Amino acid sequence: MYLSDGGREREMSIAQGEGRKRVDDRHGQSGKVTFSLGGHNPDVLTCIANLSNDEVFTPPVFAGEMLDTLADAWAEAHDGRSIWSDATVTFLDPFTKSGVFLREITKRLVDGLAEQMPDLQQRVNHILTRQVFGIGITQLTALLARRSVYCSKNATGEHSIATGFDRPWGNIWYERTEHTWVNRKRVRQANPLTGDDEVVEQVGTGRCKYCGASEAEYSRDEVLETHAYAFIHTDDISSRLAEIFGVNVHFDVIIGNPPYQLSDGGFGTSAAPIYDKFIEQAQRLHPRFLTMVVPARWYSGGKGLAAFRSAMLHDRQIVELHDFPDSRDCFPEVDVAGGICYFLWERGADRDCTVVTHTGTHTSSSVRPLLEQGADIFIRQNEALSILRKISAVDGAHRQDGSLTLEPDRRFSALVSARKPFGLASNFRGAMTETAPNDVMVVQNGGTSWANRSEISAGRDLIDRWKVLISYTSSEHAGQADKNGQKRVLSRVEVLPPGTATTETYLIAGSFESRTQADILVQYLKTKFVRFLVSQLVTTQHVTRGSFAFVPIQDFTRPWTDADLYAKYHLTEDEIAFIESMIRPMELDDNA
Repeated sequence: MYLSDGGREREMSIAQGEGRKRVDDRHGQSGKVTFSLGGHNPDVLTCIANLSNDEVFTPPVFAGEMLDTLADAWAEAHDGRSIWSDATVTFLDPFTKSGVFLREITKRLVDGLAEQMPDLQQRVNHILTRQVFGIGITQLTALLARRSVYCSKNATGEHSIATGFDRPWGNIWYERTEHTWVNRKRVRQANPLTGDDEVVEQVGTGRCKYCGASEAEYSRDEVLETHAYAFIHTDDISSRLAEIFGVNVHFDVIIGNPPYQLSDGGFGTSAAPIYDKFIEQAQRLHPRFLTMVVPARWYSGGKGLAAFRSAMLHDRQIVELHDFPDSRDCFPEVDVAGGICYFLWERGADRDCTVVTHTGTHTSSSVRPLLEQGADIFIRQNEALSILRKISAVDGAHRQDGSLTLEPDRRFSALVSARKPFGLASNFRGAMTETAPNDVMVVQNGGTSWANRSEISAGRDLIDRWKVLISYTSSEHAGQADKNGQKRVLSRVEVLPPGTATTETYLIAGSFESRTQADILVQYLKTKFVRFLVSQLVTTQHVTRGSFAFVPIQDFTRPWTDADLYAKYHLTEDEIAFIESMIRPMELDDNA
């Protein structure tokens, strides 16, 4: 930027963290002040690597889109006035990483407040000391954010563009926070000194009171990050923020991209979502607007998210939702199963939500409730609603009121097994060969093995029937389409003969007395029609019984084609074209 002072100009770039330095001293162009944030090509914040798939840096362009959405909503709520021309509005990024949101906010405020505060240094000081606040999620990200916003990791240093701070961290705070361990296992043992019997807690067996983190996983030495995020590790967030910043600030806007999940100490790479806790904590601060970018898995899945999902879908203060079924459309280098979304929450609003779906270069928009009648999850594709309503009109429980609920005897999900249909875990490994005449062949990941019937703890009534197997994992990692924008959805779909079972790698989608009906069901499941309906509910990499909630049962004594199904449910040419554009063909002998 250029600071003009009596005809002498100092050029300072704060775009790439070059800091505050004199580039040129010359006379003659007094009165012209320009300011550039992120003006260099390439922007350094587009070039840094993500910490992980759970702590993702937000691309500057995407952060700008979120801020544009915020600005439009603010103007609508304030008689057209610009949020960037208001010197009283306060902003908080409570989990800043690269500092991109704070940087982009600062850039807009510097431009918007130019008439009110002509002196550039005064304006910058006001914005950075009174309007823009952040909390780092780690020591590293706090330093990076300060570098992005102040052009210096030290807000009082010689290279800082701010001259109004008396503390080195400015308004971007970070201090190591510890987890609060509760619910440790208690064991009875003899006191080594007295020999008395006593009950003691086993260190390493607890969970964090605030975030649910596993003590065994996250109780760490001081040289390692605890991932105990300060914003959610408190019982009184308002008091905690006043303590952190030294002033009682009510934040008008809370914005950011929170950490997504933490390992929960379960089997393998088991992890539990954590972004919901940041959203709920932010709402407790009663901001005027709240906007965050988070995984879209909460729409219909996510471990422990049932209550959160219900609250979000019933919240009519969510006035705008931008959905990206393929996370690569907003985070090009990041693969987030189920896609990404960002929402705008406006305190006191009570209206339907503007839902914008971004699929590649295509965008569709619709104003509608987040929770459709007869659904308990979010229907993410606007174009799918008319199709679902037509199916309900034929097979629905409330055919006259627009509900999406199917009649109980028309719900295909009733035919689909629960996870682990035969009680065999995915790591089950049976005998290599049949050892007894009544042994059961077990289909497992990577091949087959044999099990004694006594080892089968569930689904015994299915063993000696013809049945249809489907993979528990989806084909495209829950949302990612191919280069043509199409998805396969279901991976393996095939008939299993009597005398067989599966591990939990697979589900059973129906069982019959005859091979003919099983073959007909396979054909039905491979139609684009069915796989399109399943795709509406697959927001993780897993296909479950619930994924078939919109699929109607058919008469499986006769075969079904897409043409038959399109005609039965009276789909229009546009609706058929939409399904055909979304789902790629799957041949009857295709189980790749």
